[in-house]
Amino acid sequence: PGLLAVLRRIEAAGHVETARRAKQHVSRIYRFAIAAGRATTNPAAGLEEALAARRATEHFAAIIEPARLGALLPAIDAFDGTAPVRAALKLAPFVFVRPGELRRAEWAEIDLETTTWEIPAHKMKTGRPHVVPLAAQAVAILRELAPSTGAGRYVFPGARTSKRPMSENTLAAGLRRLGYGTGEVTIHGLRATARTLLDEVLSYRADIIEHQLAHAVHDANGRAYNRTSFLAERTTMMQAWADYVRA
Repeated sequence: PGLLAVLRRIEAAGHVETARRAKQHVSRIYRFAIAAGRATTNPAAGLEEALAARRATEHFAAIIEPARLGALLPAIDAFDGTAPVRAALKLAPFVFVRPGELRRAEWAEIDLETTTWEIPAHKMKTGRPHVVPLAAQAVAILRELAPSTGAGRYVFPGARTSKRPMSENTLAAGLRRLGYGTGEVTIHGLRATARTLLDEVLSYRADIIEHQLAHAVHDANGRAYNRTSFLAERTTMMQAWADYVRA
């Protein structure tokens, strides 16, 4: 986590390629040290996916200051639009999934009793199923919405027909109504918000965070972890995150 935090600060300064090269240099040094018997592990191993994901999403505006995040949540609470849009905006910071995964959520994927949301592989960018542990705050949002949309397929249906999910433009328009332009915050940018603050403020392990972000994370043998890996740790982390953003 320490090395990853340093590399992300280099990225945040606009030096994305420098961060990638620094990671490569550190990895080479530790590979040599391991071969020479001076080290047993390589702290740079497995960080490439985290940096690659950062490069892929760096154009999505994100809030990474705790104070600004603290101002966003009350603004969303006061949103005066439709119930599905308000609920989607309220849920987004607690689950930090990709916008398409959020708006296409189906009630059949969500179990409010076990407090889990299981996203099937065909909806995921990685092509692998993903489990999102739902914090108590997220469950409360969904329970409040259920009387409005629970009889249909989609958790967040479109305004014109309940047979289709709401559009990504609907979510962006909701943020604009709250006074947040695309240069300030986006639904996708909330992923960077969670990644940064879980690491730098709540001090969670990088591999746990990246797994919850549904990025490719591999074990020491190079094998990708499955959808339930670290589920207990991720469940604890998601509740701690929800408590933090609501503090």
